[in-house]
Amino acid sequence: MADKFLMPKLSPTMEEGQIARWVKNEGDNYDAGETLAEVDTDKATMEMTALKAGTLLKILKAAGDTALLGEAIAITGTAGEDISALLSETSSNGAATSATEITEKAVPVPKAETQAVAIVPPTSTFTTSVPPSNVPTGRDSASNGRLIVSPIAARMAAENAIDLKTISGTGPNGRIIKRDIEEALAGGSQSTSTSSQSARTFTPSTVVGASAFTDETTSKMRQIIASRLAESIGPIPTFYLTIEIEMDACLELRKSVNASVSEDQKISVNDIVVKAAAMALVKHPFANSSYQDKNIRFYQQADIGVAVAIDEGLITPVIRGANLKGFLEISAEIKDLAAKAKAKKLQPEEYTGATFSISNLGMFGIKEFTAIINPPEAGILAVGGAAQTPVVRNGEIVVRSIMNVTMSCDHRVIDGATGAKFLQTFKQNLEQPAMMLA
Repeated sequence: MADKFLMPKLSPTMEEGQIARWVKNEGDNYDAGETLAEVDTDKATMEMTALKAGTLLKILKAAGDTALLGEAIAITGTAGEDISALLSETSSNGAATSATEITEKAVPVPKAETQAVAIVPPTSTFTTSVPPSNVPTGRDSASNGRLIVSPIAARMAAENAIDLKTISGTGPNGRIIKRDIEEALAGGSQSTSTSSQSARTFTPSTVVGASAFTDETTSKMRQIIASRLAESIGPIPTFYLTIEIEMDACLELRKSVNASVSEDQKISVNDIVVKAAAMALVKHPFANSSYQDKNIRFYQQADIGVAVAIDEGLITPVIRGANLKGFLEISAEIKDLAAKAKAKKLQPEEYTGATFSISNLGMFGIKEFTAIINPPEAGILAVGGAAQTPVVRNGEIVVRSIMNVTMSCDHRVIDGATGAKFLQTFKQNLEQPAMMLA
């Protein structure tokens, strides 16, 4: 019997999904457990699989389209079935109420490139001097002559000075995708790129119009990040505490540990910071809590969210029970979770439910910054880089490795004195790291 295939909830914070691509085409048969489509959620690209065998009769949401939870994205059933009634019903109300064949457990998969489309106006080009070509193009007649380009293909074309009007798109509806740019680069478009670059001669008298541009469809992750940050900065009364920490003893400890382990086991300063924060959190319960309107929730262990930058934004894999783990174990977990995050293979339980977070930008040369709290957590540490700094000790000027750390605090559960005491313990753990091993 034909039925509507609905957009499922593929992550805890998902409210809508964007079709990355259909694995099956209209008319294709599939078996139970087979993947029908891949969907971009707020955190990862997920597979939608079938619970029972059937036929994909009609695709209602194409690659690049967005659908709300429970909205019909396809019609499935038995080959040859009459689906006119379902199509009529869907056109008037896309959100269906009948059962679907979507599995509740979705499996994240690596995402080679986003299938969100960037619409490039016909007059826009990524080069400044290459004239229009008569070769086949990636134009879609349905888009009134505009170029349809995936965001990653647009970036690659811009970086390599490739005129997109010379590329024939092989994606859905003639979309220019990553593979097309790679083939152009491998097939001799380098010469076109070089010539276009050499032809870019600008003089003070050159008259140019407004800059060309491309609009890239906002990824689901970036949309959720924007929503979450607005949620955090608005209703949460936040204040900030900054402290200076001498890192010389900590750096010596790291050097000592790394001298006795293999290359792939070496620990970073951030691994030690995670351990120090976790141990401080269990000593200061209000810093390891969350505001729940009618009550305050205190957590018994420190589950630390470690911010990881990926192409589409920021995600915070969680180190569970970091207060109970050693440096080597924390280091191994962070490396594993960071690799999964960048490959978009994180399971929802691996990036949700942190009790506190840490964002470290020291490796980028950032000395000091503030971070935005990730609700419902009560705090987050913004960690800068350790720098050689002249300081006064016992009346003498000496050089020490100083690291600035700023704590963002939810004032509904953390008062100034509470946050200051937490930072004192955190500072002591790093300045006397041997105490963390006691």
